[in-house]
Amino acid sequence: MARWQPDASRRLAQAALDLFEERGYENTTVIDIAERAGLTKSTFFRHYADKREVLFGGETLTRLLAAGIAAAPATAAPLDAIGHALDVVGREAFTPDLREFRARRRAVIAANRELQEREALKGLAVIASMTGALRQRGVPDLTARATAELGALALQIAYERWSDVTGGEEFSDVARRAVGEVRAAMASSDAN
Repeated sequence: MARWQPDASRRLAQAALDLFEERGYENTTVIDIAERAGLTKSTFFRHYADKREVLFGGETLTRLLAAGIAAAPATAAPLDAIGHALDVVGREAFTPDLREFRARRRAVIAANRELQEREALKGLAVIASMTGALRQRGVPDLTARATAELGALALQIAYERWSDVTGGEEFSDVARRAVGEVRAAMASSDAN
């Protein structure tokens, strides 16, 4: 594959995932990833800080969530604003053509403690991003924090279900159900 071909970032991510599956995360180097993608080490570092980041997409998810919350109708309740954001994520980041990649990514992360820790840190960044976006909408601090935690739970549930499904169900549909289930669980706990 020629070095000048487009979509270097995606090529690097695919090469990294392939190598992590073949050799293991620990036995794969940045040079291995760049070579598999038909690129140079310097190109790799233009896109990613290190080999872990190739599976985590930088700030894309947190940016999409914040933008989706900001774009939700002004009358939307906080959890509905997060639901709107999850629709945006589904259209932009969790597209059907990426389902297999995302499922394979989950398996690689599950097999490596360092990647699990990075995934947990990413989860905290997601919560912080949603909390900040809700505050920008005028949601009081405690409500924003609690709703962001619930939104992160709905996102995680939806992501796991969506990446495990082999059919054509859209992420947004799975996410809407997950938000509804989280809302129902909150109502159930309030009733008890």
